[in-house]
Amino acid sequence: MRRVPSLRSKPDPTITLINVVFLMLTFFLVAGTMAPSPPSDVRLVSLDGADPVVPPDVLAVTADGRTLGQGRAVDPAAYVSALPPEAAGIVRLMPDRDLPARDLIRIARELQAAGAVEVRLTGERGQAQ
Repeated sequence: MRRVPSLRSKPDPTITLINVVFLMLTFFLVAGTMAPSPPSDVRLVSLDGADPVVPPDVLAVTADGRTLGQGRAVDPAAYVSALPPEAAGIVRLMPDRDLPARDLIRIARELQAAGAVEVRLTGERGQAQ
């Protein structure tokens, strides 16, 4: 006996791919709008690019050298000790553009002395001139 070929067509994988891409786009749009804004008294270092992106786990430094974690004053050593284990000792530091370099270096050294493995600087992306 011969088999009769099926008249049903196989589903097109393109529809599945479009759905996945749409879901990813939606996720990143929602996640991007939920990121907290920087403290109002911190003016970030300006870089070339678009809108500022502020990570939620950032340590902000004001122009007078105060350190702010999630909007509250915090000691750099206490901030490092409160990092979650998945952070692996990586501290994101967001300095004010008017912060003197010697104060930035002092704070980075305090973070390293407290156990930070890596200190990453975060800046604002502004409009290209």
